[in-house]
Amino acid sequence: MATTSVILLERVEKLGNLGDVVTVKPGYARNYLLPQKKALRASKENIAYFEAQKAGLEKANAEKKSEAEKQAKKIEGAIVALIRQASEAGQLFGSVSARDIADAVTAKTKETIDRTQVIVNTNFKLLGLFPVDIALHPEVKVSVTVNIARSEDEAAIQEKTGKAVIAQDEEEVKAPAPEQDNKAEMLEESALEAEKVAAEEQAVKDAADAEKAEAKAAKKAAKAEAAAEDVEEAEEVSKAEAPAETEEDAPKDA
Repeated sequence: MATTSVILLERVEKLGNLGDVVTVKPGYARNYLLPQKKALRASKENIAYFEAQKAGLEKANAEKKSEAEKQAKKIEGAIVALIRQASEAGQLFGSVSARDIADAVTAKTKETIDRTQVIVNTNFKLLGLFPVDIALHPEVKVSVTVNIARSEDEAAIQEKTGKAVIAQDEEEVKAPAPEQDNKAEMLEESALEAEKVAAEEQAVKDAADAEKAEAKAAKKAAKAEAAAEDVEEAEEVSKAEAPAETEEDAPKDA
């Protein structure tokens, strides 16, 4: 992978401090570090130039840092309201950008903030309160709160409660009122009691049915046994009444 070496003219987060020679991707150097004057290509000429100007660059950086620290005291923790049209559910009919935030902070604190100093990855599209970092200097960062609301009154409510003002909080919809809780418990207890009674009644009925079935089976078995005894007795009587075979009755040979 192709890389390029640069010498930093100021501190760059996650990369290095003023005077460091670092290796980065060519596109990052070409599209950001060099045009923003945060670095120079680390050629022999540029390194020599930096060494010659190092004391002056460090002094200028220290002065800018001191000025940024003074700004930070006026901006740190500021809450800025941005009024936007939105649906009852809190979805904005549009969005809030870094430029909008920079302008709002400038108006609120009277300290000039550029959109490039506002650290956001995407535009905001919902009502609510959102923490946003602002880089006043490579070594000085502050945090402000952006309060996006539909009106000044709603902005005041959101700032006080810390929650977006929307049609209805989903948790409130899901959570039943105390009276509903009591009613639900009473209905549940009644249902359990009714179920218990029904189960007992069914058990009694099942026992009675089983007893009837057992009696019926016993009666049927007794009747079958009596019938078998009658047949056996009839066979014995038939044998007793049959005449004995004599010699005269015996078949004669031809």
